[in-house]
Amino acid sequence: MQAGAVYAALAFVWWGLFPLYFRVVTSVAPFDVLAHRIVWCTLFLALVLTWRRQWAWLAQVRRSPRVLGAFAASALLIAVNWLTYIWAVHSDHVVDASLGYFITPLVNVLLGTTLLHERLRRAQWVALALAGLGVAWLTVQAGHPPWVALVLAISFGGYGLLRKVAVLGALEGLTLETLLLAPLALAVLAFEWQRGTGSFPAPDWVTNLWLIGLGPVTAVPLLLFAAGARRLSMTALGLLQYIGPTIQFVLALWVFHEPFAWSRLAGFGCIWMALAVYSAEGWHRSRRFSAVPA
Repeated sequence: MQAGAVYAALAFVWWGLFPLYFRVVTSVAPFDVLAHRIVWCTLFLALVLTWRRQWAWLAQVRRSPRVLGAFAASALLIAVNWLTYIWAVHSDHVVDASLGYFITPLVNVLLGTTLLHERLRRAQWVALALAGLGVAWLTVQAGHPPWVALVLAISFGGYGLLRKVAVLGALEGLTLETLLLAPLALAVLAFEWQRGTGSFPAPDWVTNLWLIGLGPVTAVPLLLFAAGARRLSMTALGLLQYIGPTIQFVLALWVFHEPFAWSRLAGFGCIWMALAVYSAEGWHRSRRFSAVPA
């Protein structure tokens, strides 16, 4: 349990600090950063799987069109999520990005009840109502829905739903997703290189290193998360996952100095209250079941 908490906390801290990394490569267009992230992540994962001699699963997947189709869908969702997040960091919308990941657990609950026909408990209904009220308030204040946050939350929630029922583990699943996306990413980079507008190799070696580093930077926290998830209860994991968006929110206000109208605080407050209700109910429920003698 203690080791699991350390692994999961490290993963969420890593994800929370992502905006600092992406700010270094703002000279590269978001779509190019996405392409590099896919390519270098694929290469890094291929090296890890080769070192571990863990390629047997690929032959089984190739014989199952249904599995390939499911992972093609999850690959599309994670690509949308990555591109939106990269654009948000480049465009000074880290506050909105943090909001997206605050909302994600509640989107997971909503997807579970609508698609998996899971029954919601009373506290979960209260949490969803509070979150809906917060999103409505932010929509009124901005004059439009918080699209960045909603795209991030829905894409990552949908991705999590597909991975929940997937037949592959975290390492193999991410490898398959990046393998499916890699041909498109390589085609984009090759086209821009041939046109003379390519971002790699960059004139300075620092940018080249940062782009190559997108591979391990993407894969390592996922491996840490997978190691933590195997050792922790879902309640404990759910409580730890707020580390990431909290760090992003703090970075947005105190490091990047993004504008934040205090009128938006009421909307964020409703969503934070929803998360508090959701987390407290989950924690209380887990304590109650753990207290029942086997």
